[in-house]
Amino acid sequence: MSDIINLGIIGHGFMGHEHEAMLSDFEGIRVTAVCDTAADQLEDVKVGILRYGTPEELLANPDIQVVIIAVNNNQHRKLVELAARAGKDIICEKPVAMSVKELDEMVKIVDECGVKFTVHQQRRYDPDYRTIKEIYDRKSLGDVYTIKNQLYGFNGNMHDWHVYVSEGGGMLFDWGVHLIDQVMWMMPEAKINSVFADVRNVINFEVDDYFNIMLKFDNGVTANIELGTYYLKDAPSNWFERHWFMGGNEGTAYVDGFHPEGRIVRTEELLHNVSGNRTMTAAGPTRSFGNPREGLIVTEPLPTVNTSHRNYFENHVRAYHGQEEFLVKIPEVRRVLAVMKAIWESAKTGNAVAFEK
Repeated sequence: MSDIINLGIIGHGFMGHEHEAMLSDFEGIRVTAVCDTAADQLEDVKVGILRYGTPEELLANPDIQVVIIAVNNNQHRKLVELAARAGKDIICEKPVAMSVKELDEMVKIVDECGVKFTVHQQRRYDPDYRTIKEIYDRKSLGDVYTIKNQLYGFNGNMHDWHVYVSEGGGMLFDWGVHLIDQVMWMMPEAKINSVFADVRNVINFEVDDYFNIMLKFDNGVTANIELGTYYLKDAPSNWFERHWFMGGNEGTAYVDGFHPEGRIVRTEELLHNVSGNRTMTAAGPTRSFGNPREGLIVTEPLPTVNTSHRNYFENHVRAYHGQEEFLVKIPEVRRVLAVMKAIWESAKTGNAVAFEK
């Protein structure tokens, strides 16, 4: 049997195009076919790749071993079942399902059919995320007590089918699954004690475009995850779209941008008591929040990481051939969906939701 994986892409919208572009010259993978029910989406498929107008036609091709499902969120359940019953191994775009119940139905089917099943949570390889995760893993800040994961934009409105609740639109399903997954995968052994969330439609009629989520973990960490699509700043450059902040009892770290910039920040000596000297500031006299003396604040460079979204498929090729495990495991994405259910409940009631106590 050839080591090359023959792969089909179901859905040739934005993500389908992204997958085709990345995988067309990818070692160990051959993009064999693409399908889309909209004929105009197939017009730019590269020469040599088969084109189909329906998923059923693509799934009937006996040469295809793996399919990527890259369609509207509300169609994942049906297409996972079709692919599994056709004997194809499956990579499903996130969010894998619209609910925990829907995912459990998928798992039952893929287990019955004996096919491989994983999810395209490629942002576990984002350089900004891997940088802050490396700081956490090294215990560079001592005992961490707070993590902030923030994403802001200015365009406001959703696009295409993302504006419809019925299609699985909205930012919690679009980006929330990534941001929540990143925090949870950083601390996989920590249980979540409670979930508190504010989810809003700021300028979109049907779907959420802002959320602020607080997850309290049993390891003493409180994580804050915030996203806003209409979060404005009058800066001509260096838009503050991406932020991480982590605080510990031995320092803090900030990581800004998808191509991260930032520092680890410490005090030259740990202060055991605040000086009795007062400092006059624009806000009035203070001691705890006065200007630091010269030399007190010291910084260190961020750790260097070298990751990209291609690493997701490099892992997939090796895992497919039994050389390692798939990076993204179904119980992990199920737990994220369970957290999202608690987020919706908290946003509706205005109360914190007990989770894994």
